[in-house]
Amino acid sequence: MKTGPEKGTEYIHLITFWISLIAIFAMIYDYGIDGEAFPQNILLILYVFVLSAGIISIAGRYLIARYRLPERIKLADIVLGCFLVLLITGAAGVNFLRLFDHRMLRYLGIFLVLLREFSEFESSRRLQYLNPAQLFVFSYIVIISLGTVLLMFPNATYSGISAIDALFTATSAFCITGLVVVETGSSFTPFGQVIILALFQFGGIGIMTFTSFFTYIFTGGSTYGNSLLLKDMTNSEKIAEVFSTVRIIILFTLAIEAVGALFIYFSLDSQVIPSVDERIFFSVFHSVSGFCSAGFTLMTDSLYNSLFRFNYSMHLIIAFLFIVGGLGFPIVHNFFRYVRHYLVNRIMKSRALHVPWVVTINTRIVLITTLILFVAGTVFFYIFEYDNTLAEHEGAGKIITAFFGAATPRSAGFNTIDTSALTLPALMLVMFLMWIGAGPGSTGGGIRVTTFAISIMNVVSIARGKDRIEAFGREISDSSVRRAFAVILFSFIIVGSSIFLISIIEEDRELLAVAFECFSSYGTVGLSMGITGELADASKLIIVFNMFTGRIGMIVIMLALLKKVKHLNYRYPEENISIT
Repeated sequence: MKTGPEKGTEYIHLITFWISLIAIFAMIYDYGIDGEAFPQNILLILYVFVLSAGIISIAGRYLIARYRLPERIKLADIVLGCFLVLLITGAAGVNFLRLFDHRMLRYLGIFLVLLREFSEFESSRRLQYLNPAQLFVFSYIVIISLGTVLLMFPNATYSGISAIDALFTATSAFCITGLVVVETGSSFTPFGQVIILALFQFGGIGIMTFTSFFTYIFTGGSTYGNSLLLKDMTNSEKIAEVFSTVRIIILFTLAIEAVGALFIYFSLDSQVIPSVDERIFFSVFHSVSGFCSAGFTLMTDSLYNSLFRFNYSMHLIIAFLFIVGGLGFPIVHNFFRYVRHYLVNRIMKSRALHVPWVVTINTRIVLITTLILFVAGTVFFYIFEYDNTLAEHEGAGKIITAFFGAATPRSAGFNTIDTSALTLPALMLVMFLMWIGAGPGSTGGGIRVTTFAISIMNVVSIARGKDRIEAFGREISDSSVRRAFAVILFSFIIVGSSIFLISIIEEDRELLAVAFECFSSYGTVGLSMGITGELADASKLIIVFNMFTGRIGMIVIMLALLKKVKHLNYRYPEENISIT
């Protein structure tokens, strides 16, 4: 039974949430549709009112309801409260706080208020009618729909965009693919580019991970069902580790993107991009796009642009970003665990508890398979393209470009060569790498390297007459083998059907170019032979479906659509079926 003060704070949270939501819509309308529709002084009053309501909501939590919360939550509230106070005083015209009288900082404050008040809602309400798979699919549909609407705002583009093209762009960004039907740098305004940036940032981290992180920060807990959902999403071994893993994902992502943006900034030539503000935005945009394996760039022809084609340091920075993002957050988390274990037990020689099997079999398989694909891909790409697309490069430049050409098909979609000019063997290699994709739980797509590795190990196991798959002193579970087989089968069905349908719609297109486009969209890679923008609307919708299923996974979609069968307590007699 809630007391009167607790009910009072609930009303405050509810009112603050709705007025902050109204302010968000007003902000979007003002910035994205018509900046002259509302007098700016009225909007400023609304924004200051929302910021003030956020402070009152924070204060009410402790002064009225007197909640007893962990220190980290109090610290988060104090930091947010101080930031809101600085924004209000800056808007009031205090001279030494003019730095905080900036529209973007004000928007950030309102967004944080909305996010904090949204975090106050009980997580169980969000899961009341949807199972985890349905909630996951529904969140993607909602965000893609919202992104589509925002990209159709007049101020998001210079000359307008159709609904199909807006849907295609929003799906490509949120599913971190990188296929484009219109040039990002020349067709979209800074407002539109920020929307695209936000879409692939949330798509890379995962909208559920992002919102759950802030829910945990501002409330200090979560429901058991929500914890189970996050456990599956983050591949955590224990429920107790869920939010530590989520925290690592968020902080690691932001840290790597910040470092990447810094290095990209210093790799740029000031004569190419004279403005400091433009160089900063350019660096941030491409750092986030790189780590999230989004493949979006602000240049025509991606990194093959004549101004950046030979900027090898920038190529290596972006390659590092999408390789780390493509390894997968579970691998990164396991790496941190191993480093901590090594420091405690080897360097500090502490008598800490022994932790068996620090490096998981998942990490070992992903790292070894990834290394093999990188080395083999680079060697073959170098051989196939030595006198073709690599001819204009010399020495180390050839090796770097070959490495980039072999690494980018597995997750990123950036290109430093003319993809349409590749030889047939190189095109087949790229499609094969796009089909395999990146690591599980990563920002990449494809069938995943673990699926590919399990299928190879299964073939070897059958050839050697073994009735199970063994690796690194462990036995691979039958459920993992069945899932790997299902993923491979679904990939062939979806990609094959897409090629068949688009080849009917696009009668004049080369089959190789159509197949390349379908493999690229399903693998959420973003490479193209140059036909994306020329496709008919029906073909674009097929590519949208490819990107959606490639990112979410057909198994998750099936789990969302089909009723789950309860555990069966019986078994039929077993018989073998003739295969060969």
